[in-house]
Amino acid sequence: MPYKDLREFIEKIDNSGELQQIDAANWNLEIGGITEVSATLNPGPALLFDNIRDYPRGFRVFTNSLNSIKRDAIALGLPTDLSALGTLRAWKDRIGAFTKIRPVHRSDSPLLENSMKDESLDIYKFPVPHWHKKDGGRYIGTGSLVIMQDPESEWVNASVYRVQVHRKNLLTVFFEHPGRHGAIIAKKYWDKGKSCPVAIVCGEDPSLFISGWEYLPASYSEYEFAGSIKQQPIDVFDGPSTGLPVPAQAEILIEGEMPPIDRESLIEGPFGEYTGYYGSGPAAAPVVKINSICYRNDPILLGAPPLRPPYGITGLPMGAATLWNNLERNGVTDVVGVWQYGLHLITVVSLKQRYSGHAKRAGLIAAGNSLIGRIVILVDEDIDPSNMDDVIWALGTRFEPASSLDIIKNGWSSSLDPRISPESKAKGDFSNSKVIIDACKPFPWIDKFPTSTQISPEYRKEIEKRWGHIIFGSTNPKTE
Repeated sequence: MPYKDLREFIEKIDNSGELQQIDAANWNLEIGGITEVSATLNPGPALLFDNIRDYPRGFRVFTNSLNSIKRDAIALGLPTDLSALGTLRAWKDRIGAFTKIRPVHRSDSPLLENSMKDESLDIYKFPVPHWHKKDGGRYIGTGSLVIMQDPESEWVNASVYRVQVHRKNLLTVFFEHPGRHGAIIAKKYWDKGKSCPVAIVCGEDPSLFISGWEYLPASYSEYEFAGSIKQQPIDVFDGPSTGLPVPAQAEILIEGEMPPIDRESLIEGPFGEYTGYYGSGPAAAPVVKINSICYRNDPILLGAPPLRPPYGITGLPMGAATLWNNLERNGVTDVVGVWQYGLHLITVVSLKQRYSGHAKRAGLIAAGNSLIGRIVILVDEDIDPSNMDDVIWALGTRFEPASSLDIIKNGWSSSLDPRISPESKAKGDFSNSKVIIDACKPFPWIDKFPTSTQISPEYRKEIEKRWGHIIFGSTNPKTE
């Protein structure tokens, strides 16, 4: 059965042995530090912080929710006994057959158990972490949904953006690129001189969190995508202040309005991002004036602070599944696997070559789908793209720099890109170059390429079946 909310998901991963409860940590840097150190354990457990410094027991923070393949599989409703690439393939097949499951409106929500308005408004009632030492402040939004409705249609966008706390009733939202859907919607209000109604949800369930940073086309509903993940509708109800449809089973709901940025703004950041750097300095960002806050008893703040690669907010590079589908939709056959490192900083595509130019065709599409990422590596079908040792072997023995490398200029990137100069960023130029590295066997003489010494996949499975209890300590190694 799918989880109903974040609490049921936490219970599921606790039952699977993947949860560690932490008592009496400090919201100031310590929660962020424990989260980062735990993530490097490869994989470390999910963390549930309680009795946090300066806060009563019951006001909790949950981090590293999806930092393992097993937790990802639980969140996505997939088998937990697959290999890393096998899990990604299963997810790729799921989203390739995406069917919209519309949300169901409810008249009530546990979010209404507690509320704050007017003089009682105080976002500091929650143990908002200061995640990294040089961050510009405390960030309640690292794993939060920012919900807005297009003023010209019924499209409701529910995406993940970072949200900084400035005062007890004042926040900022960071849109790192003007092409992000939230930025587009907000600008439609601002162009008419109006404030944009906004709801910020903290503590949504993993299906909504995953949907919130999936690259969905404009007008697509994150609620419908999350319903497809869970194979059941998402419950929503109308926020009491904005009327925006919000997840009914979430933990914390903040509602307010976002005035035009040329009328009111605050300096946001810096903030340590998923590149592992402070890629964008302090800059003016739109303000959210809070009108109301409501929350469940014993609320849980979902935190997903970006960590230095290769450690990310998920164990599974879910964007690689989207790219895998895009490759196949564009006619690239025989793709064996796709993997991404550092979210999407490095992309590896494994395929069985059928013709000269087959790998290059895949590389060009992958480069066009890689935001910020500069490196695309192409490998043969015997290379597991999720295994960097395999990839390095292919680079060292099949890549010829003089003839197997292409550079594309003026590719798309983001203000978070640490390699774009300050001068270019000041001009709004967020472009970079991308390299396509063909580490496949040369197709014209692929049949004459030296034979590998490694055992065949079939024989490997036979060895694992007979000797897995000794090699792995289990008779059931992960399979495809």
